[in-house]
Amino acid sequence: MYITCLDVEGVLVPEIWIAFSKASGIPELKKTTRDEPDYNKLMNWRLGILKEHGLGLREIQDVIATIDPLPGAKEFLDELRSFSQVILISDTFEQFASPLMKKLGNPTLFCNTLEVAPNGEITGFKMRCEKSKLTTVKALQSIGYDTIASGDSYNDLGMIQASKAGFLFRSTEKIKADYPDLPAFEEYSDLLAAIKDAMTK
Repeated sequence: MYITCLDVEGVLVPEIWIAFSKASGIPELKKTTRDEPDYNKLMNWRLGILKEHGLGLREIQDVIATIDPLPGAKEFLDELRSFSQVILISDTFEQFASPLMKKLGNPTLFCNTLEVAPNGEITGFKMRCEKSKLTTVKALQSIGYDTIASGDSYNDLGMIQASKAGFLFRSTEKIKADYPDLPAFEEYSDLLAAIKDAMTK
């Protein structure tokens, strides 16, 4: 029995923080988990920049409302869900992800939550668990599932390497060079074929 575990940003939807960086004109916010492996450090740094510029949840949600899934992402996910259980595992937050999940057909999503003050300031964040992607994959394996995982960033490597089959998707040249043993794909059709192949072995 298989469950396919997918990262969200960079795999199915554009990077939310990059989109917000462009919309707000704050280039520092372009930094993602492709650049900074320590997610807590990255998020605390982001929250400091938001506070400095007086920006809160509403401004980010306004940008998210304009974001669509990557071309072909919904069709890929629909096809994948026709033959595999699928869980999206993301370090994003419920308050960010909800409108994007609607556009993807409301797949199952495991993510985190933001702490938001009454005035809309994001004051903190609550991670679902430590190393959430790896922990989730191991939990699924502990109840009898084989996992197949794919993602693009440093924080996806744990779940990819711990799964029966794991793939990089549209990752950086540095990550691909650092992990040459991981198959890397750029097109949904190739990733879909690889997942199908892994389920027959």
